[in-house]
Amino acid sequence: MTMCVSPDSALDCASAHGAGVDPHVPARINGVALHEPGQALDAQVLRERAYAELLRQRAVHQGLLPRVKVDLAPALDEAEHRVIEAMTDREVTCPEPTDDECRRYHAANKARFTMGQALHVRHILFAVTPGVNVHALTRRAETALLELLHKDAPAGRFEQRAAELSNCPSGAQGGDLGWLSPEDCAPELATALFYQADTQWGVGVHPRLVHTRFGLHIIEVLDRKNGTLAPYEDVAQSIRQRLQHQSRATALRQYMRLLVGQAKVEGLALDGASSPLVQ
Repeated sequence: MTMCVSPDSALDCASAHGAGVDPHVPARINGVALHEPGQALDAQVLRERAYAELLRQRAVHQGLLPRVKVDLAPALDEAEHRVIEAMTDREVTCPEPTDDECRRYHAANKARFTMGQALHVRHILFAVTPGVNVHALTRRAETALLELLHKDAPAGRFEQRAAELSNCPSGAQGGDLGWLSPEDCAPELATALFYQADTQWGVGVHPRLVHTRFGLHIIEVLDRKNGTLAPYEDVAQSIRQRLQHQSRATALRQYMRLLVGQAKVEGLALDGASSPLVQ
């Protein structure tokens, strides 16, 4: 297990917020400050420090790290990281997925196990960049989408609007991205194009804006290759690993919620639970 408390990790509590924190009053975990007075921290960094300090204190309580008096949360060295990783491996347990569970996952997620699928796609990107007015950008994108969805939209209008509006270099080619497989796309775009229940709409303009880390996209599918579903036996191991990862992530989130619920947290809001029965 790799020690990580980033927003993408299992240790992140999605409902943690750093808004409204006064940097002149240090946030604390059980009386231990997470930063110096007057030091302003990004909300994500502050959460990461909070989770790391919760884990350090848990390891101290278990007698795995020395009990030393500290006023400011110390940075963890590699040896301490390894101790904490071993502790969480022991304390966070989750059941192995059964064969029936894996088969049900395969049946419910056929698009994820379809080999050779691809879409010929073009798009118009409205990039979300620092300082951009997202509300105004969204209205602009929605106006363009409604125009392109109109039954009387003239031939060639998509290419014209891509050249005029798109923040992607593909705009010079009418927004044409060529043939894309799920592996060619950013994860959120792959989900929108291949893995959602309404992604089999056929060719044409997607009826909704697609949101990715790059911004807002108007998507048009020009053609598709449906591919073939991989037999369960060919993907059983990858399904088992995926379900194990999901189960582990859920267990880790609950573990961190319990640590938060048992701690005195000051100066920031973290999602906590007081009962191990809370899911």
